Amino acid sequence: MESRLVYMDHAATTPVHPKVLEAMMPYFNQEYGNPNSVHSLGRSAREAVDRARETVAQILNCQSQEIVFTSCGTESINLAIKGIAKARGKTGHIITSAIEHHAVLHTIEQLEREGYTATILPVSPDGLVDPDDVRNAIRPDTVVISIGYANNEIGTIQPIREIGSIAREAGIPFHTDAVQAAGSLSLNVEELQVDALSLSGHKFNAPKGVGILYIRSGIPLEPQMQGGGQESGRRSGTENVPYIVGIAEALRLAQENLEAHNEHCISLREKLFEGILSELPDTRVNGHRTQRLPNNAHVAFRGIEAQSILMGLDLKGICASSGSACHSASIEPSHVLKAIGVPSEYIYGSVRLTVGIDNSQEDVSYVLEVLPSLVRRLQSLSPLVESAS
Repeated sequence: MESRLVYMDHAATTPVHPKVLEAMMPYFNQEYGNPNSVHSLGRSAREAVDRARETVAQILNCQSQEIVFTSCGTESINLAIKGIAKARGKTGHIITSAIEHHAVLHTIEQLEREGYTATILPVSPDGLVDPDDVRNAIRPDTVVISIGYANNEIGTIQPIREIGSIAREAGIPFHTDAVQAAGSLSLNVEELQVDALSLSGHKFNAPKGVGILYIRSGIPLEPQMQGGGQESGRRSGTENVPYIVGIAEALRLAQENLEAHNEHCISLREKLFEGILSELPDTRVNGHRTQRLPNNAHVAFRGIEAQSILMGLDLKGICASSGSACHSASIEPSHVLKAIGVPSEYIYGSVRLTVGIDNSQEDVSYVLEVLPSLVRRLQSLSPLVESAS
């Protein structure tokens, strides 16, 4: 079998789009001014940042002044949750779910150490939050609700509009981690009824090291970085002009190609599911079978460890992961898989295959040549799997 490189870890990161790189290049060595300087180079940089902010605002259907540029999705999440909570008081109650990214959960844990309290909502076996659970968890001292738009591991898409409506009715600021949603789902903040939304550029073909936070006008936000008061006082630090230009161009391209991207990825995802399940019928699909990100195929194999699968795939040139890239080296089972009740014989053998527009039907065929035989071989060596004979 001929070896080739097949990248199926787009949920972890994506390559920088050539048009994004082209848009960025002048701001590294030609238009390199500080956007806070008054001279011509500074003014040129400021105009580039302003154009980028307007581009993002048009896509999110918000005002340009409601966009804050950050260094990454994690910073955007921290700024949203901490900034909203602390602006509303030194204590208070926060609502989130058990399957959020650690950028959300660890931020809330820190706030709990500072005197805040939190309700961690359970999810269904498909990974769905029940909007009624959100409604029932609201208390008089609730200061912020944070529920992710789409889960980074299992790909389940949450009923954000319904949750947003509940939060809006109760007058509670609602934040969503939309890091995995960009490029696949609508980011129209008015339709979603969110008050804050976090994005990370490298998930949709911008560089690593740049993020976006939407924060609705009128929502008090305490800055988490002090300094020169950039980003209208909400995020100090000299603006990273080339990366800001890059993330705006990447978001524009993602929105422009949304329908074609989704159709392409769904066809690849379904081919993966059908091929894996036909060859390995005792495979478990993690996450909602249809209400999931177009590019996400998350499966679990009985009685074997994901690290062995991933190493075997890598030897054949296939790049995949076991879940969140932030914790891919951990030997502990994912908190997401625990929360959805994955059985013990499957929980260590979960693999995430996330396709992109650069993947082909031939790539999927190659994975389906390699993966089933690899899994069968590993299961034949596992004392946890009974012999087929």
